[in-house]
Amino acid sequence: MQIKKIFAGLVLASSVVGLSNAAANEKLSIAATPVPHAELLEHIKPALAKDGIDLEIKVFTDYVQPNQQVADKQLDANFFQHKPYLDTFNKEKGTNLVSVGLVHVEPFGAYSKKIKAISELKDGALVAIPNDPSNGARALLLLQQHDLIKLKDPSNLLATSRDIVENPKNLKFKELEAATLPRVLEDVDVALINTNYALEAGLNPTQDALFIEDAESPYANLVATIPEQEKSEKIGKLIKALQSEDVKAFIAEQYKGAIVPAF
Repeated sequence: MQIKKIFAGLVLASSVVGLSNAAANEKLSIAATPVPHAELLEHIKPALAKDGIDLEIKVFTDYVQPNQQVADKQLDANFFQHKPYLDTFNKEKGTNLVSVGLVHVEPFGAYSKKIKAISELKDGALVAIPNDPSNGARALLLLQQHDLIKLKDPSNLLATSRDIVENPKNLKFKELEAATLPRVLEDVDVALINTNYALEAGLNPTQDALFIEDAESPYANLVATIPEQEKSEKIGKLIKALQSEDVKAFIAEQYKGAIVPAF
């Protein structure tokens, strides 16, 4: 009977220690889109816990709320966007979010259910692109890279369809919310889709894309936060975990070239 009491006491003591350690961890709340951002964060969650950080991941399927909630200090940081999008958001919304580290590149690709090669694209084809300024321009720049259009300023990261000066195939453009693009593939000839949404829709960028950005793309995905948090210890630990060799190996194994490290 005495042995049972001692054992029960040890179990209780162990539980209390475990709870006190968990309570001692500092909470870090972060917004992310599901694939691959939330998956990468889930991967580093155990390592961060050992480093004193309780990572709380909030998943969003849009590109507005993750920034707005960080700007409003409802969340500590976000992980879903590239620098051109962040710059555009700050300018349009009057926010001052800052990048604290690059993690990976999601090569932007062109997809179709109607053709197997871009040489099959017909005159007057309907092309769907994202309706936000940075990703819309990114789509146009990729089309230009493959000689389908020519822009007034070939390097303009905020180009729109009004900046097209040559359109030999008379392509027609339909601007839609980025998250909806995989769902309209049956209704358009080509859609330019962000890799995170392509992956969520079951598309394999390295196999299914008609053409895709290379690893030199300037659109690396980053972690953003407010200036007051930029140099905080918990943000530093987050970046250290995301830019680790372990994450580099996880990206290679999990995504097989669909995304590539940017560190």
